[in-house]
Amino acid sequence: MRDAVAVAIAAVGLCFSLSGVVGILRMPDLYTRVQCSTKNVTMGSIPVLIAIVVAKGPVSPYGSRALLVAFLLFVLNPVASHALTRAAYKRGIEMAPGSVVDMPRERREG
Repeated sequence: MRDAVAVAIAAVGLCFSLSGVVGILRMPDLYTRVQCSTKNVTMGSIPVLIAIVVAKGPVSPYGSRALLVAFLLFVLNPVASHALTRAAYKRGIEMAPGSVVDMPRERREG
């Protein structure tokens, strides 16, 4: 029963990873692609790591390391993607032509 739950949780992570890959391929600019890749890494890996915890137990060497890695991914991945998009914006990489709002530019000009 424990293995079946672990496989189901890992399948959820696989579905998130697949949707993230489709998003990366379909999105028009860097900013939306970074959002998709962040979702891909965070919501694709964390269920797989939780599946390891379910399968092996939280006190085992695998389970405790999986929890630590899941926590670090949950905290550091959004921070890293924010830093990446901010650096791209400051560098002057343009948004997609159909973008409606560029709030930082509006705040500087207005």
